[in-house]
Amino acid sequence: MYKISVLLILCLSFNINYSQKKKSSKKITGVTLAKIDNIRAEVSNNNFYLLIVNKEVSNDTIQLKKIPDPKLLLECKITPFTAKGIKLYNLSWLESSSIISPSKTEESSSINNEIFDVFSKEILISNVQSVIKIKETNFVDKDQSATQTIQKVRNAGFMLNVTNEGDIILKNKTQENKLTYNLTDKKFENVSNVIPKKKKK
Repeated sequence: MYKISVLLILCLSFNINYSQKKKSSKKITGVTLAKIDNIRAEVSNNNFYLLIVNKEVSNDTIQLKKIPDPKLLLECKITPFTAKGIKLYNLSWLESSSIISPSKTEESSSINNEIFDVFSKEILISNVQSVIKIKETNFVDKDQSATQTIQKVRNAGFMLNVTNEGDIILKNKTQENKLTYNLTDKKFENVSNVIPKKKKK
């Protein structure tokens, strides 16, 4: 009887200590960069993601990319819009970085857009438009006594705009594409690929 009592006391004390340790564990919280409705753009443990907060069920997350520092993500915002009666969201942010060496400096900035659907939890369009400014110093003689500075600008990608009708315009200096939302396939497609339906006689 004595041994049984000792065992019961030991078991109870173990359960109490275990439950106390479990309660003291801290939750890891992310850095919120933008939010609207029940959607938040957050960075946690070097992961940039969308968090869709659901009251009745567990929250959903959409992984976007790895990011070493949330300070690299600037002007982050989430903008809702309607395409063919469907509510979608445009997550946009600016990223900037620089590479500096004694003879060359590169400063790059990129505008990022992610068009997503909350209900399907899918990214419908991903777009990056980047500008890279290069400043390079070269020697112009064999003795390396005189230098010249060359500056270049490189543009890549398309500028993304959302129209009032919910269409997507992707544009650069030489090209412009218009994408419209397809209700049947639940995705954006190029207008030039949409075959108009023939009218019944």
